[in-house]
Amino acid sequence: MSELKRLAGEKAIEFVEDGSVVGVGTGSTVAYFIEALGRIRDRIAGAVSSSEQSTRQLKSLGIEVLDLNAVGPLRLYVDGADECDPHRRLVKGGGAALTREKIIAQASDRFVCIIDPAKQVPVLGRFPLPVEVIPMARSLVAREILAITGGQPVWREGVVTDNGNWVLDVHGLQIVDPVAMEERLNQIPGVVSVGLFARRPADVVIVGGEPPQVLR
Repeated sequence: MSELKRLAGEKAIEFVEDGSVVGVGTGSTVAYFIEALGRIRDRIAGAVSSSEQSTRQLKSLGIEVLDLNAVGPLRLYVDGADECDPHRRLVKGGGAALTREKIIAQASDRFVCIIDPAKQVPVLGRFPLPVEVIPMARSLVAREILAITGGQPVWREGVVTDNGNWVLDVHGLQIVDPVAMEERLNQIPGVVSVGLFARRPADVVIVGGEPPQVLR
């Protein structure tokens, strides 16, 4: 599977424009993209990172990490996903970086998602849906999610996001209308971000293989 992830990550380099600032996500597949980005670091102006983990890897390869507030809209954002449906809508947040990932995706003209074939599903929900919450609202949000979705929220104990918050993973969902669910869960007081990328899905999905599949 790691070879398929590498193929997807390296294929995404084709979308990088010379002289641009690249938005970079988080995760095992993205790590291969960052490695490939390091080999063309002289062709780019820098990167905006979605996590401390990716920031460390980028800096170790000599890529300057910039603040999103300072660079404005981005041409490209490359990230992975925990699930992807046929409409390029995603579940993300297995690495607990969903809020920053969602911000950078929204700020980017093109969102390229890189996955291995196992992440493709007909309906989202097989992977537990991550929801980032303010710590004091954990129980409140869990009760609201149960009432709204019927899914079972489980606190990801011991995990603190880069924003200082906690994560609930919602099990047992079949998300047939991800746009509506994303909008509804976002309205719960105490929710910081929902790991559904449906209102702003990926523009392109690269599925690792020989050769990689490019889905638009």
